[in-house]
Amino acid sequence: MSISIKLMRAVREMSPSLCIVFLLLTCGMLSAQSQAHRVRNIVLVHGAWADGSGWRGVYEILVKDGYNVSIVQEPETSFHDDVTAVKRVLALQDGPSILVAHSYGGAVITEAGTDPSVVGLVYVAAHMPDSGEKESEDGERFPSDLAKSGAIKTTPDGFTYIDPGQFHELFAADLPGDQAAFMARSQVLNFADNFSATITTAAWRTKPSWMVVAGSDRTINPDLERWYAQRAKSHTVDVAGASHSVYVSHPKEVAGVIESAARTLSK
Repeated sequence: MSISIKLMRAVREMSPSLCIVFLLLTCGMLSAQSQAHRVRNIVLVHGAWADGSGWRGVYEILVKDGYNVSIVQEPETSFHDDVTAVKRVLALQDGPSILVAHSYGGAVITEAGTDPSVVGLVYVAAHMPDSGEKESEDGERFPSDLAKSGAIKTTPDGFTYIDPGQFHELFAADLPGDQAAFMARSQVLNFADNFSATITTAAWRTKPSWMVVAGSDRTINPDLERWYAQRAKSHTVDVAGASHSVYVSHPKEVAGVIESAARTLSK
């Protein structure tokens, strides 16, 4: 006699009260199994010339919807330091995580995302190099307005920043002027060599990925973002009219893509 038939007979022979208890226990077990498979850890990674505070709007939406959100503050002193900073935060998570990155942060999570705890990657107007590639060389495929503008300045000790007078138009055109001005004056200077770091192993080659294309991006050419996404076979969402600061100006759309990724990876 099969186990399932025995179980059915046992249930029929139970008293109504015991049957209710049995059903409640079964439902509880199924619910626990469902929770165990749910991806709830989201780790947000900023890009060059920015810090984690730009994720505030996305963070608030995700937390409200029940996700455990952590924000990495990369030092931008070296590519290795930034990858290490991401892995340090990943090590603090309980269970599988989704890595989300903006801009230069995309190269960082491409390298850091090989960590076994990472189950998916979301790129937000971000670079997505392959193994053996450099972000700087990929950018030459589809040059951006920023790259052609001369607005990227370098300090005597080799750190880069965007000319504050051109920051609004090239990095954050769809944000209010006062907000863009604050971002321009609070830039985290990025070590120039970081853009030329070579990816050793591209995490997106073995893990599902998503790309948010900023339709009016002048810092990374939107066509490069689309090219990256097509090569990686990423789930792609194009936010029309969005600047490079799409994660700040369109938090609902960006959070929606992240939550879609979490639902897909929880099945």
